[in-house]
Amino acid sequence: MASFQDRVIGAMRLQASTFEEVEHDATATVQAAIVVAAVGVANGVAWVWYGGISGILTNPIIQLVAWAISSFVLLIVGTKLFPGKNTDADMGQMLRTLGFSQAAGLFGVLAIVPVVGWLVVPIVWIWMIVATVVAVRQALDYDDTIKAVIVCLVAWVIMFMVTLVAGLMGIGASGGLF
Repeated sequence: MASFQDRVIGAMRLQASTFEEVEHDATATVQAAIVVAAVGVANGVAWVWYGGISGILTNPIIQLVAWAISSFVLLIVGTKLFPGKNTDADMGQMLRTLGFSQAAGLFGVLAIVPVVGWLVVPIVWIWMIVATVVAVRQALDYDDTIKAVIVCLVAWVIMFMVTLVAGLMGIGASGGLF
């Protein structure tokens, strides 16, 4: 079994074997939550001049809630709408793989660096999207990546629509859901 640091690095390297390992290790859920919360702190630090100190405290909570919601939506879309021939996944597996897929977000703290910080955000965002596709592919035991991309896109549209409707209804939805 790989160490926590090895898992974080493996996830950043987009190693399918890392996502497969955390998928099957029920004890890795806490580790995945730590990754998600740490990314929230990193984002809070990076954007401290916009959110203040409270952003450093609230970002991890928002990130954890978004992680749970995203995991649930991706699980439903992947197992009910687009199941593969080998798909057999549960919420824990999706939480673990999706949590580790956010590991590259730790570099988001570099957005605070003057002049070049703005370059970090799109790079980290794209990196995390690719990691999410790998995580979904492994969690749902898909044979091809295209199906994982489709599941991610459909789930994103669903989450966007729910957020939009909630906003129109006056229900405050802060933070991203994906």
